[in-house]
Amino acid sequence: MTTAFDLTTLVRPNIAALNPYSSARDEFKGSAEVYLDANENPYETGLNRYPDPLAAAVKKELEQLKGVPAQQIMLGNGSDEVIDLLFRIFCEPGKDEVITLPPTYGMYQVSADINNVGVKKVPLKAGFVPDVDAILAEANERTKILWLCTPNNPSGNDFPADAMERLVGSFPGIVVIDEAYVDFANRASYTTWLDRFPNLVIMQTFSKAWGLAGIRLGMAFASTAIIQLLNAVKPPYNVNRLTQKAALEALQEKQKQAEEVQTILGQRALMQQHLASLSFVERVYPSSSNFILAKVEDPKATYNYLMGKGIIVRDRSRQYACEGCLRFTVGTPEENERLFRALIEM
Repeated sequence: MTTAFDLTTLVRPNIAALNPYSSARDEFKGSAEVYLDANENPYETGLNRYPDPLAAAVKKELEQLKGVPAQQIMLGNGSDEVIDLLFRIFCEPGKDEVITLPPTYGMYQVSADINNVGVKKVPLKAGFVPDVDAILAEANERTKILWLCTPNNPSGNDFPADAMERLVGSFPGIVVIDEAYVDFANRASYTTWLDRFPNLVIMQTFSKAWGLAGIRLGMAFASTAIIQLLNAVKPPYNVNRLTQKAALEALQEKQKQAEEVQTILGQRALMQQHLASLSFVERVYPSSSNFILAKVEDPKATYNYLMGKGIIVRDRSRQYACEGCLRFTVGTPEENERLFRALIEM
């Protein structure tokens, strides 16, 4: 940060004064033979006991994998819960605002609307890159959060590192970097910047590279002070026992996950080549994610044609700067081959 960062000036006063709920599992963290403290059903089902409210076992594994201390990790019911919590911690309803960079992930706007927080939109420049000067010019004492999705959804590209460093270092509020697709990018995570920038929050997810969208588990990495705030505001048992178990099992299969990512990267390259070869595809955008944005002559007709073939892609043509575009998620080799054959036959 170019000036001294004071977290207390950003936190809503009611949150700073909050006395967090203390659950039975917060107050007793050891093991015992008889538990009569949490009003649970005593008859064993495998799920009759409350889960660990802080998911310590999962954080221990993530600490080793991500190189971030457990006390700087918070787990949420999907990244969407983390997004909502950040709004509630830092943004005073009806007064404060945030900055987004359209086209971007839609939940930033939805969560802002739910929390009655204003949104300043600073559109990405040509090539879907941030306009750093314009972003910083929009910031004032009421601008609490800057949302940076990189690799970006829906464009797929990764923002330039120099632009990211300038934004994180100069923005006067909280900077959130949403790295949902970082496993598909050719770079290290920005979690390596946490020690340098106390205003930084990194979000990642188990939904993409880990293949666990169904369990709804998001990760937040930040300073200990910000993580303490997130843990104070979240519901006491926000990550259930089944989700924690599934995450722990997946984290024991790191080699399998890495192999699947490599397969997806190879298939992404093939998909880019194939799309670029089609006469009705006007542009294929660079991708550092597990999907490809492509501009086509008639997106509605192409979407409906593929749907008739039993293949569903995402129509992004109504989003800012994505006019005429469809978004293609990289599937299995067999699924991608089916897509290729269908597009050739159009």
